[in-house]
Amino acid sequence: MEGEEDSLKKKITIGVCVMEKKVKCGSEAFSGPMLQILQRLESFGEFEIVHFGDKVILEEPIERWPICECLIAFHSSGYPLEKAEAYAALRKPFLVNELGQQHLLHDRRKVYERLELYGISVPRYALVNRDFPNQELDYFVEEEDFVEVDGNRFWKPFVEKPIYGDDHSIMIYYPSAAGGGMKALFRKVGNRSSEFHPDVRRVRREGSYIYEEFLPTGGTDVKVYTVGPEYAHAEARKSPVVDGVVMRNPDGKEVRYPVLLTPSEKQMAREVCIAFRQAVCGFDLLRCEGRSYVCDVNGWSFVKNSYKYYDDAACVLRKMFLDAKAPHLSSTIPPILPWKVNEPVQPSEGLTRQGSGLGTFGQSEELRCVIAIVRHGDRTPKQKVKLKVTEEKLLNLMLKYNGGRPRAETKLKSAVQLQDLLDATRILVPRTRPGRESDSEAEDIEHAEKLRQVKAVLEEGGHFSGIYRKVQLKPLKWDKVAKSNGEGEEEKPTEALMVLKYGGVLTHAGRKQAEELGRYFRNNMYPGEGTGLLRLHSTYRHDLKIYSSDEGRVQMSAAAFAKGLLDLEGQLTPILVSLVSKDSSMLDGLDNASIEIKEAKARLNEIITSGTKAVQSSDLQEKPWMVDGAGLPTNASELLPKLVKLTKKVTEQVRLLAIDEDEELAERSSYDVILPYDQAKALGKTNIDVGRIAAGLPCGSEGFLLMFARWRKLERDLYNERKKRFDITQIPDVYDSCKYDLLHNAHLNLEGLDVLFKVAQLLADGVIPNEYGINPKQKLKIGSKIARRLLGKILIDLRNTREEAISVAELKSNQDNNSPCTDKEDTDHHSKSHSKVEGSRRASFTSEMSMDQDEDDDKETKYRLDPKYANVKTPERHVRTRLYFTSESHIHSLMNVLRYCNLDESLQGEPSLICDNALERLYKTKELDYMSYIGLRLFENTEVALEDPKRYRIEMTFSRGADLSPLERNDSEAASLHQEHTLPIMGPERLQEVGSYLTLEMMEKMIRPFAMPAEDFPPPSIPFSGYFSKSASVLERLVNLWPFHKHGNTNGK
Repeated sequence: MEGEEDSLKKKITIGVCVMEKKVKCGSEAFSGPMLQILQRLESFGEFEIVHFGDKVILEEPIERWPICECLIAFHSSGYPLEKAEAYAALRKPFLVNELGQQHLLHDRRKVYERLELYGISVPRYALVNRDFPNQELDYFVEEEDFVEVDGNRFWKPFVEKPIYGDDHSIMIYYPSAAGGGMKALFRKVGNRSSEFHPDVRRVRREGSYIYEEFLPTGGTDVKVYTVGPEYAHAEARKSPVVDGVVMRNPDGKEVRYPVLLTPSEKQMAREVCIAFRQAVCGFDLLRCEGRSYVCDVNGWSFVKNSYKYYDDAACVLRKMFLDAKAPHLSSTIPPILPWKVNEPVQPSEGLTRQGSGLGTFGQSEELRCVIAIVRHGDRTPKQKVKLKVTEEKLLNLMLKYNGGRPRAETKLKSAVQLQDLLDATRILVPRTRPGRESDSEAEDIEHAEKLRQVKAVLEEGGHFSGIYRKVQLKPLKWDKVAKSNGEGEEEKPTEALMVLKYGGVLTHAGRKQAEELGRYFRNNMYPGEGTGLLRLHSTYRHDLKIYSSDEGRVQMSAAAFAKGLLDLEGQLTPILVSLVSKDSSMLDGLDNASIEIKEAKARLNEIITSGTKAVQSSDLQEKPWMVDGAGLPTNASELLPKLVKLTKKVTEQVRLLAIDEDEELAERSSYDVILPYDQAKALGKTNIDVGRIAAGLPCGSEGFLLMFARWRKLERDLYNERKKRFDITQIPDVYDSCKYDLLHNAHLNLEGLDVLFKVAQLLADGVIPNEYGINPKQKLKIGSKIARRLLGKILIDLRNTREEAISVAELKSNQDNNSPCTDKEDTDHHSKSHSKVEGSRRASFTSEMSMDQDEDDDKETKYRLDPKYANVKTPERHVRTRLYFTSESHIHSLMNVLRYCNLDESLQGEPSLICDNALERLYKTKELDYMSYIGLRLFENTEVALEDPKRYRIEMTFSRGADLSPLERNDSEAASLHQEHTLPIMGPERLQEVGSYLTLEMMEKMIRPFAMPAEDFPPPSIPFSGYFSKSASVLERLVNLWPFHKHGNTNGK
């Protein structure tokens, strides 16, 4: 009897055989996670903790090491792992983490091999093994925008990792289309965790590396911490790939927030534990497009600064030790945990309930969603050169890059391709320009001029970039020629159409505008005066997605905006690749409405050239925007000849400036190789090039030769001398060039440019809006065709926000009706019970998906704050932001649908979504300039019943974008802006009457006829957790997952 009592009283010895720095025994004792957990284990009264210490581990033979029943041992810098293995073999203690398997963690190749063996998803990767530095390998190929390993191609962006796990010098290489360059990741130094190198484009060759595809994760990394196979805790942090600045709290610690894991991720955590036989194990998780991947396994790791986690870890380890060494003892957790640790006071968020900011609807409203459709920033004029080529060198170049197919067209975008074209063009361009001896030579001279222009474009700025220069070669004529082997005939192209598109680059002003607008959104669109958004974002309660069209200027505008919005630092390329998603099908192209646009332009031409205006009936005089050709100046036909005359005057001045430059270019060697592409020039700097301005050169990288080519083309295309015909489609381009030169090249003092600008503006203000429909009904038809997909996505965004808000409200209601749970439930059941709950709700969610294919957002990566572990007062507060960056056509199209949707037959009798006052302002606004935007904010009135349509209110605003008034003024403010070559962005204007109430239900009713139906969107990939779902039964099962009441369920994960 006494023996049994002694065995019950005898404590289990736990040996801690780790380097002292890992236990933090010094002055930081109470902050060390290891010590926090060991103290909790000790306070159960069942364990004796024995610290080996560095002296014993490093100097004493294993026979003299303390004897223990359970052993905590793990490798770190300077740790004798083999010695620890020998001790474990000698004494045979229970091992929390097996020692032999820890060798695997030092070799990334073995880590990935092991993960794959256990069926755990890893990024697509390939190995490059070298026996010595710079060893040339037959199976490894590097090109400008990809590497190829054994035929396995990795397009940039890709990741390059040293094979040794202790080498943390990981590189990310970016595509030339996004600006190129490389980002070096490293262990945190101060507040930096990465550094961008814009000039590094070649991969390393001094060692062995793993190459893997870069997975866009929305700028967030997830760290998972297991304590045994049944428990996993996850924390998210800002990824070092964004701007490399480490977010730290006031105590200097890196900001991380607990997030919920999906059932499949919990299974992955279990498998990692088992695969490496490491009960306590940390690993890195990447979430991308609805799937999760393990990209690194770290071995022994504990969460820092989470008392709840320390409690859970101590309980799980206690059960582990008792099961191994004293299974006869009860592992039930005592009703009151035997330690008392004061949790830190939760910080106040500085976030209040708030109204719209543009008119208040009471303090019960909360912002739920921000949607903005934004035009790109200030750009250089878009240019196009078309010429027919018969030169063999150019035709052979076409065949070289189209796979030798005589009838296939070729697109040249990469630096290698453009250098090839430049080399060929340099040989073909005559060294001297011939004089016009006779008209018969006119065609040859024009051809030579165009080749010279192609050469000048390719040489512009001393760099290549597919982001703003591309060449198409399309075969037009063919001949039959004998095959080289003499067996039969084959086709060979004899003439091709060359189309060179260039320009349209985001300027330094455009980048500055986008960044400033991002800052404006941060400070004015969200509660909390700027800090509110950053607080929401850093605590994973801000769900941000940024979409862009395929155009480089649009992508860069989106990246610059994100930089301002999230207060990021550094270059745009990493921000673009990490945070911006391209969706050209939603934000590019006018193909769907090309016939209607052609009809509108024809009618527009008829109205302008005939000199007659449509007759207004008396009831339309109050609404002048309802007539055909609304906004056109009454004297448009008289302004056209004036426009032509002024254009010729400006062109002639630029021609004279170009003569000297042309002669200088002719003296250069024909075989100069263009230097590697300069990222800062191509992406637009935030400051002007003062040196160029002082030297009297055009702003940016455009020379006088190209400036002249731009104006000469406008002069020729605007008016056909031979046919005596005006081309009104050139009016926007003339206006575009005027505006650009007035802002960026005012220092060239082109006489008459300001007068030309005013004439072009008068005409363009009438022409541009009417190109998207000559009257409201046609505007609505064209708008719905161009913006159909975007409208559908906006409705999905709004609907998903509402469903999520309803789910949260119902869940809170359910929790209020449930009695609070106590803290005594056994922690080892945590993960299992959660797996059952989440497994069942996931099955339910998946079946629901099959019936409801419009859950488009489930393709998007989500990060949900875990309220049980978060030191945050309002974990349920959640704001969704969706930003869509696009071009002028989509802004006009979307606005036309919003203001004229009530004209559709199916909605007859309904008032417009936009009030008459705003319709009049829009009519007078004419131009939606650079950085113009349409903003939608969804508010929830929590005091109104869930089923009441007035619970959800939409607020619509718009901004005209860049303010052109400084171009028309001569005061000191205008002079300052002129000096910086930039224009301020106009603030938002209401689209509804003050006090009016637009419900989400009404918005959906009015927009749905013009939007792509949700079921036509591609179905989601594997549903990514879908933490919120509509089913009430699912919500009931979620009660334990999201405790809102004060004494929440303490279940682990």
